[in-house]
Amino acid sequence: MKKLIEKIVPKVVGSYINLLSLWAPQKAFQLAYQLFSHPRKGKLKFDQVPTILQTAKRETLHSNEHAFETYLWSGNATTVLLVHGWESNTARWEKLLAHLQRSGFTVLAIDAPAHGLSSGLEFNIPLYATFVEVVVQKYQPHFLVGHSLGGATSAFYQYYYPKHRFDKMVLLGAPSDFSIILDNFIQLLGLKASIKKQMIAYTRERFSIEIELFSGQYFLKNSQTPGLIIHDLHDTVVHYTEAKKLINSWKNAQLITTQGLGHSLHDEHVYQQIISFLEA
Repeated sequence: MKKLIEKIVPKVVGSYINLLSLWAPQKAFQLAYQLFSHPRKGKLKFDQVPTILQTAKRETLHSNEHAFETYLWSGNATTVLLVHGWESNTARWEKLLAHLQRSGFTVLAIDAPAHGLSSGLEFNIPLYATFVEVVVQKYQPHFLVGHSLGGATSAFYQYYYPKHRFDKMVLLGAPSDFSIILDNFIQLLGLKASIKKQMIAYTRERFSIEIELFSGQYFLKNSQTPGLIIHDLHDTVVHYTEAKKLINSWKNAQLITTQGLGHSLHDEHVYQQIISFLEA
């Protein structure tokens, strides 16, 4: 019953937006964009911080008018930056964190816009990349590990902020093309083509980027940074074809394919593969 409801509700919402677009197209677009960019979960309350995050040195940093939370676990002189994905927060790294700490690394992590303890209601990749830039300027991390849209943000960051080059980068379950993310959203709600066109035009105007170039395979095609891509063959959130796009473009990377781990990729063997790659 729960799965049936989860399948029906988006179509009902999409039908309402399509109907609204007949007499109020701008309001329909605004509602569609809000659903697309406002996470429904992943936020934390300051008085209910998970235990693992309480063990970190926390600091609130700023990017323009946005405040975002950072977490630091001190170790040796080599720093690993962790960048989580959509509807998540830094607590998702708890198991990997244990492996990184046993290897002696200093670990740095951030909450994305509108996630964790960070401010705001809207998430977008260019904004998230400004958060990464602030912590990079302050801490100069050596390695970057990004999951899902955190991985997409990592690729975006490497391209648009070329002054800092990570020694190595790991992408976990990361999408390549923004167009795929948008198409999945449009299909999920069953939205009209006119609303999709509005969202593409808005992306172009707001972020000054054509949708076909809003792509990890484009951002990483000339990257000299050694990379590791880990993706599950049966990932239902970000399809495996996205990993193939990335590896075909990013010549200095290797692809590890898993089976049965889903999108989260929470697995002891995966953690050890990440450690081995970073330490090699």
